[in-house]
Amino acid sequence: MSTSPVIETQFRVRYAETDAMGIVYHTNYIIWFEVGRGEYFFQQGMSPADWEQQEVYFPVSELSARFLAPARYGDLVIVRTWVRERRSREVTFAYEVLMAETGQMLVTGWTKHLCVSGEGQVVIIPPNLRDMLRPIEGS
Repeated sequence: MSTSPVIETQFRVRYAETDAMGIVYHTNYIIWFEVGRGEYFFQQGMSPADWEQQEVYFPVSELSARFLAPARYGDLVIVRTWVRERRSREVTFAYEVLMAETGQMLVTGWTKHLCVSGEGQVVIIPPNLRDMLRPIEGS
């Protein structure tokens, strides 16, 4: 059984993502988690629009973020994303946000997602998506 990869997404901190002190505002890290998650699906050959056509959605049901160090405007950051856990009706993604140039860890976190139908009912993750969402052992 193979495991899912760790996907890295790299970008520069934009001015609009910072507060009056020039530090990334904390809620932007949650957006960056979503950027990493979207890239995870794209690199697995499926966009969120593809699974939405199947009337399958993955809303966030829980999340956690631990802030270790700040990022500032212009910093080059990497968001690492992988599947931490998968159950029949939910998947948990894990994240690390690091400084690209130094590897300094800025934020760690995770998001848990329920698989729901177009009617909002919790459903079993379809086989084609379940195969793509293999957890990394020991994560």
